[in-house]
Amino acid sequence: MAKKNRQFLLAERPVGLPDDSTYNFIETDLPKLKENEVLVQGEYLSVDPYMRRRMSEGQSYIEPFKLNEPLKGGTVGTVIESKHPSFQQGDTVTGLLDWADYTAVPGEQLRKIDRDQASITTALHVNGMPGLTAYFGLLDIGQPKEGETVVVSGAAGAVGMVVGQIAKIKGCRVVGIAGSEEKNAYLINELGFDAAINYKTTNNIGQELKEACPNGIDIYFDNVGGEISDAVFSLLNFHARVALCGQIAHYNDTKVEMGPRFLTTFLKRSLLLKGFIVTNYSDRHEEGTQQLAKWLSEGKIKYKENIVEGLENAPDAFLGLFRGDNLGKQLVKIR
Repeated sequence: MAKKNRQFLLAERPVGLPDDSTYNFIETDLPKLKENEVLVQGEYLSVDPYMRRRMSEGQSYIEPFKLNEPLKGGTVGTVIESKHPSFQQGDTVTGLLDWADYTAVPGEQLRKIDRDQASITTALHVNGMPGLTAYFGLLDIGQPKEGETVVVSGAAGAVGMVVGQIAKIKGCRVVGIAGSEEKNAYLINELGFDAAINYKTTNNIGQELKEACPNGIDIYFDNVGGEISDAVFSLLNFHARVALCGQIAHYNDTKVEMGPRFLTTFLKRSLLLKGFIVTNYSDRHEEGTQQLAKWLSEGKIKYKENIVEGLENAPDAFLGLFRGDNLGKQLVKIR
């Protein structure tokens, strides 16, 4: 009996949080390869907050998913068949593939990975897109100096964890903001953060930030936005830098939320606010992956994974990002 391919299509564009009506889970025949294409069987799928933006129409930093076509995400898998000279059956690769068991993709869109170097899943976080996001956002925009104070929101996520650890490597005081005592204990006890704040239980996040940052804040790595960022902005030091990476607090908003108007503060204190995406640094990805792999092998960077079993559970794993379920990188084990 011929193998079948399960895949998720975008059935409709969600308003607010995605739900079952957002997706269509279907079964099809395996895709047939064209010249220079590779057939990859997925092993692990990454789900990431930015995917929510791709489910909506409108201008953004990445093209929206198309209706009635497969959703896509970072994937690690095995080459089953190849019509590309650089890949052969059995190679382990990573790339932006369908939410599916199998994907046919041009070989130029794949990168080989070495199963013996580190766990293959690290290609989807520490030594992949989230790690590179942390690396370039902190070092290129934040430009940390020894003794400075760095605050990271979404600190227990795949990007935030790496940001905090790189900041510690650079000799900074690091304060993380996350959503549970378990997460904050991990940040402090396992990753070496100097302090952590539970934004879900605090009565006054501004006061807790003041106590955790007695010398003010020199660098803010913003993954979240919302009231958390409002509180941080009031404590930024003269010439502080803000790396604007994500706004997960707003990705499911159905109306524009108005918050404090902070541009006067940025003017008076000569502050830098720069938004970025990791593809801005595509010509330097090799630099980043080599350095991250070195820190990983030296034990200077640790990681945590939250793995959901089964491709059929990918939508719930994705929603878990907005519920705050994940400690570390949220992955789906496809089979």
